[in-house]
Amino acid sequence: MKYDVKVELQNRVEEYSFGYVAKQANGAAWLKSGNTVILATVVIDETEIVKDDFLPLTVQYIEKSYAAGKIPGGFFKRETKPSDFETLTSRIVDRSLRPLFPKGFGYPTQITIMVFSADKDADLQILALNAASAALYVSDIDINRSVSAVRAAKIDGALVLNPTLPELKNSILDLYLSGTNSELLMIEMRSIGGTDIDVTDGYIDPMLDPTLGANIISKHVSNAISEDALIDVFAKTEEVLFESNLLYEAAFASFKKATMEIEYKAHNINEVMLSYVKENHIEQIRAAMSQMAKSERSTALRALRKSILNTKQEWANTEDEVALKDAIEKVKKEQVRSQILTQKVRADGRALNEIRPITIDTNVLPSAHASCLFTRGQTQALVVLTMGGPKDAQMFEGLTDDATQNENFMVHYNFPGFSVGEASPVMGTKRRELGHGNLAKRALEPIVNLDGQTVRLVSEILESNGSSSMATVCGGYMALRAADIETSDTIAGIAMGMVSEDGNYAILSDIMGLEDHDGDMDFKVTGSKEGITAMQMDIKLGGISLDVLKEALYQAKEGRAHIIDIMLEAEKEIAFNDGVLPSVDFFHIDPGFIGEIIGQAGKTIREIIEKFEVAIDIDKKDGKVKITGKNKAGVSGARDHIEGIVNTPKQAKIKYEVGDKYEGTVKKIVDFGAFIELPDGTDGLIHISKISDSRVEKVSDVLKEGEKITVEILEFKGNKISLGRA
Repeated sequence: MKYDVKVELQNRVEEYSFGYVAKQANGAAWLKSGNTVILATVVIDETEIVKDDFLPLTVQYIEKSYAAGKIPGGFFKRETKPSDFETLTSRIVDRSLRPLFPKGFGYPTQITIMVFSADKDADLQILALNAASAALYVSDIDINRSVSAVRAAKIDGALVLNPTLPELKNSILDLYLSGTNSELLMIEMRSIGGTDIDVTDGYIDPMLDPTLGANIISKHVSNAISEDALIDVFAKTEEVLFESNLLYEAAFASFKKATMEIEYKAHNINEVMLSYVKENHIEQIRAAMSQMAKSERSTALRALRKSILNTKQEWANTEDEVALKDAIEKVKKEQVRSQILTQKVRADGRALNEIRPITIDTNVLPSAHASCLFTRGQTQALVVLTMGGPKDAQMFEGLTDDATQNENFMVHYNFPGFSVGEASPVMGTKRRELGHGNLAKRALEPIVNLDGQTVRLVSEILESNGSSSMATVCGGYMALRAADIETSDTIAGIAMGMVSEDGNYAILSDIMGLEDHDGDMDFKVTGSKEGITAMQMDIKLGGISLDVLKEALYQAKEGRAHIIDIMLEAEKEIAFNDGVLPSVDFFHIDPGFIGEIIGQAGKTIREIIEKFEVAIDIDKKDGKVKITGKNKAGVSGARDHIEGIVNTPKQAKIKYEVGDKYEGTVKKIVDFGAFIELPDGTDGLIHISKISDSRVEKVSDVLKEGEKITVEILEFKGNKISLGRA
């Protein structure tokens, strides 16, 4: 393969080949970086033009198993439906490239990205966008700007740009920025994991001496990132992003095809209709704006349109009705934006930073492990939590993974049509649903330390008018607390928006659907009162300055604090579903007592497990005990029993000698003999051949459990004592 261009970037080199493969496509780019090879193609369908105000763009990112020397697992030995990673990557590329297309572009467009060879250290999401942008830039479509991405990590306090995947695993930050040579277009951010620390009595004590006998427990602290620290990272990463796009454009310019002549969709508004609506029906439009639900607002605007058509009979044809609809929509949009910018008041009467009323109901589903019905204005999410064990984790294997991975914290988001008043059937999971669930997962994951448990959160959106994904975050946190799962901080989410015209702008907190549709930014921020755990931003107006972004972040922080205060009050009212809620408890014991807890041949611990119906895991090195059970009562009883053993002074053990005789108790009868408990609690085995001078066919014919018998010490086999009938 001949490579036409070599681009040296921060921490990575990319080589591109143009015009050697996929020559029938409108644009194609073959990208090689390290051992990774990706082909991106762009094809438009010139035979039809979509008339609606919509860009018919489809992006498909496809991984081939052979790229990593693998054969697909399962029954079918060929690639089937896209993995979650493939779908999320397709969505990232789509959101980054969609703003590039000229206004009025209405031709169905397909961008296909195929991974032919995969380096285990490669960041495939970065390379996928860069390859797709290169294919689009050199195509014959009238697009003359490059879009690329830069990922930033923070490792041991240092900023690392374009980290390898192994480096990213050691980072507390994962920031994905995409944009042009002068504009930031999209942000995806998450804080990674958390830190486990030793605490006692609720206070961190780095000088704590475990020998003092304090009750030490492990606490999980989230790696939330402060607003100022994040802005600093943005500034440094943005600079590299802009420089990279200048390099791409200079390198690709000579390979760009001649621009094809295409027809663009007309966006002409009928000025006569526009003037008529403004002069005669502005109050009806303002009244429709106050209808918060999308379905109610649409009904009001549709009724207005029919009323006008009854008055203006000359407009009563299909073409004019569509034109009238566009005129009404334009007036409505102008009113929404003007009211915000000039009066600083929103369509529903709220101030710019005001949050809609919130109600929280926990454990509304008695048979579920935990649940929360979170309502904010006309957005409502029912988030349901289910707890499981390690075997319930979701198994998956990515292209760059060495082996199968287990996902033990899952967030699944469902958006049925009835939530927005649409008569549509419930179908399979869409890209948007997968993306919103992934955002909520990234928001909550840093604050939970499941330690082997599996937790699944399912968000059922029952009503939607503005950021149901953020309602999922808030409801998800409350469901965790309603399941009595320990969290290191309180996390809430808020959707921010912005309206900007002629240098004047207004930032909106807790946007509703109308403001999302007619505004210039959709900015979702999740975190605690102190910092941010996840973020997602799409810019519609073509870039945003860091000063405005900083202002939006701090206004979001103010909104989160308000929501968190409401959530903390709701936590006080939680009543657990004790009858169905599994319970887990962690505590430490002196490792010197582990032998007493386990007992001879595991007898003691088996009795605890059977009596309280729990599972017990003990770390013999540090004495950490984990008890898992079907309910809190059983777990609490097992802990009390174990602590009773630990807090009981050890009984001085008898030094047994061969030939000694003692009275013991028959504890358990087995086919080959019986276990006898000796005076200090030690168990010994009397073989069936030693029970009587005569032959014994069945032990239970001679001995009964609980019976007292006299036995003689015959011999020692390691830690086992062999007994005979005295």
